[in-house]
Amino acid sequence: MFTGLVSDVGRVVAVEGDAQLRRITIESAYDPATIALGASIACSGPCLTAIHIETHGTGCRFAVDAAAETLARTTVGGWKEGTRLNLERSLKIGDELGGHLVTGHVDGLAEIVTRETVTGDDAPWGASTRFVLRAPANLARFIAEKGSVCLDGTSLTVNSAEGDTFSVLLIPHTLGVTTWGERAAGDRVNLEVDLIARYAARLSEARAA
Repeated sequence: MFTGLVSDVGRVVAVEGDAQLRRITIESAYDPATIALGASIACSGPCLTAIHIETHGTGCRFAVDAAAETLARTTVGGWKEGTRLNLERSLKIGDELGGHLVTGHVDGLAEIVTRETVTGDDAPWGASTRFVLRAPANLARFIAEKGSVCLDGTSLTVNSAEGDTFSVLLIPHTLGVTTWGERAAGDRVNLEVDLIARYAARLSEARAA
């Protein structure tokens, strides 16, 4: 379980394998002594298992395996050497829940439709950025205005939702400490809908049946 609060931006340093199974090595600032073999780490959304950890400089390098389902249904299949990833360690009992409950199970891919800068009359700390995204039709019904959504491993608040499109607003800090500063129209991002919304919809369907 995760919160969608990114704690490091890692970098892919090696990719091996094929469309059935791929081993990906990621460089991170995490202390290798704090990562147990088999630990779950959210990598730009998908929850992946650390199957090898080694010290590298002041941080570490850890390897994860991605099977065919993950490669086909998420952005993992397009990762290559140099790809930067939003990383989050799994939630521990007693940790602050600053985002929302995130499982690391990606529901589908959302496409960025537009990116625009939002400026105020007095914003010396920098401008915010609004992203408008299109969700798959079967997932759009789970996305509601002022609700939560996880995009590329980042917990965000939905500012507006209409049909299959929705928007999120990112402050300068978030743009600077995640990979969102690199995102542009046409990019696809890993989408996980709100866990509570998903179960509420399922219960509603069951009652109507």
